[in-house]
Amino acid sequence: MVKLFALSVFYKGSSEARLLKSAYDLQSFSFFQRGSVQEFIGFASRTIVERTQLATRQSVKQDVYMCHVYVRGDSLSAVLIADHEYPQRVAHTLITKVLDDFTAKIPTELWATSSESGIDFGTLAAYLAKYQDPREGDALTRIQDDLDETKIILKNTIEAVLDRGEKLDDLVEKSQQLSFQSKTFYKTAKKTNSCCTFL
Repeated sequence: MVKLFALSVFYKGSSEARLLKSAYDLQSFSFFQRGSVQEFIGFASRTIVERTQLATRQSVKQDVYMCHVYVRGDSLSAVLIADHEYPQRVAHTLITKVLDDFTAKIPTELWATSSESGIDFGTLAAYLAKYQDPREGDALTRIQDDLDETKIILKNTIEAVLDRGEKLDDLVEKSQQLSFQSKTFYKTAKKTNSCCTFL
């Protein structure tokens, strides 16, 4: 079944990405896993935004998820986390629409200084709910033809986005954004998924 898990808006500063707003749909995870999953999704989203060049779109595979990101030339960015079955073109059309709506509602001067609690953009959760069905996005995709102007880069893993020599395991271990519980969840999930990998 096609599934969207998270939709986030960031401002990509010179050194790090600032989370402006996020929405999650984690009902497919157990109640006890949701906090760790949400924390890790936030960490992965921030990392991908920070490693994406301005005016660039990417779709990055990470295990069973796809992380779709668009960093505009004005440093406003959006990340959509979905499963592999969610159509890439619909995902990028949706995040473009989210960024356009965000720009229309939130003044530019707030982007670099505001926190998530200081931004009033409640429509993000509504977008996440509405576009769970990608057919809702098909009409959006037909309307928006300028998506083809920018090339979408597909990366096979999040490691391809990281700097040379950097490893996701090392970033997770060093991260101050992730709790001990989330780091343990990541390691356990990685170990569980590795048993099924064929060489």
